[in-house]
Amino acid sequence: MAHGLASLIACGTRLWLDSVDPDLVRANHAAGATGATSNPVIIADLIKTGRFDHRITDLMAAGHDDTTIAWTLTDELVGHAQNIFRDAWVSSQGNDGWVSFELDPLLEDPGTGRTDDERAEHYVELGRQWSANQSNRMIKVPATPGGIRALEPLAAAGVPLNVTLIFTLRQYEAARDAVWRGARQRPTLDSFKSVYSVFVSRIDVYTEKHVPQLSPAAQGMLAIVNAKRVWAANHAFWSAHPTPLAQEIVFASTGVKQEGVDPCRYVAALAGADIQTNPPATNKAANDPARTFSRQVDVMPPAAVLTELDRTVDMQAMEDRLMAEGIEKFVTPQRTLLSLIAG
Repeated sequence: MAHGLASLIACGTRLWLDSVDPDLVRANHAAGATGATSNPVIIADLIKTGRFDHRITDLMAAGHDDTTIAWTLTDELVGHAQNIFRDAWVSSQGNDGWVSFELDPLLEDPGTGRTDDERAEHYVELGRQWSANQSNRMIKVPATPGGIRALEPLAAAGVPLNVTLIFTLRQYEAARDAVWRGARQRPTLDSFKSVYSVFVSRIDVYTEKHVPQLSPAAQGMLAIVNAKRVWAANHAFWSAHPTPLAQEIVFASTGVKQEGVDPCRYVAALAGADIQTNPPATNKAANDPARTFSRQVDVMPPAAVLTELDRTVDMQAMEDRLMAEGIEKFVTPQRTLLSLIAG
């Protein structure tokens, strides 16, 4: 019987590392990971290590400004991960082996005064730019109003998409429908690929703080229930609209944020289907040979818990709060990244 990460993979989950650290990419590829994701926090944390100071120095000497240096480093780190995971992309005929490249978070900065249409226009321009001539690179676009407006033209242009910052079923459906409208404008669906990153752990942080009246049985369950419902909706939609490649759910933000909680709580609850983008520390905990994972993604808690969650939690209020926080978490790290390079 398989144990640790091997048992998670054996029950149907594919692992994408939530990092493009070259050392971690190689180690997790060897452990069975088949893809990776990136974001400004990851890039900033890598720069803080000092391992890329020589490259920054070279780019400065070439006359590049801070923004150009940031995106050049991001491009190179993501490209390195793409090379490592290209074997999975080739062997799966494009169904796996992807590495996500996040577009400029500063497009969502409320201080810029951009309209949603202007944001969408920039997302389309950048998405086409950073996906050009890239075999196994996915373009990461947030499920903000501007991001969702960009999905149809990006999908129509043949850009592989990872829609991120999804907290609710409403967001997922809006993003999926926009992507599908765009995909149907393509001459063929043969290379059409999209994934939808549902954020998990932040939801339980929200209910703990803003919905304290939930019973002990229901508190800490909404993140799992919500993710499973989005997964089921995605499975049903694409079963009715089959495509050559799978259009999948990514269970993101799977690192537990509360003290005293099993670090593999979400990994175990969502095991058995599609993709998990686990932080390195979560993968390390999951790889404990004493752990064995089994399919749980389609197993729901008792009906009474579901009824209480549906009756008590205002999902739109939750989405509004988490999106506001998410945009701040989206924008601030990019500013930090630029400051690190300037420093």
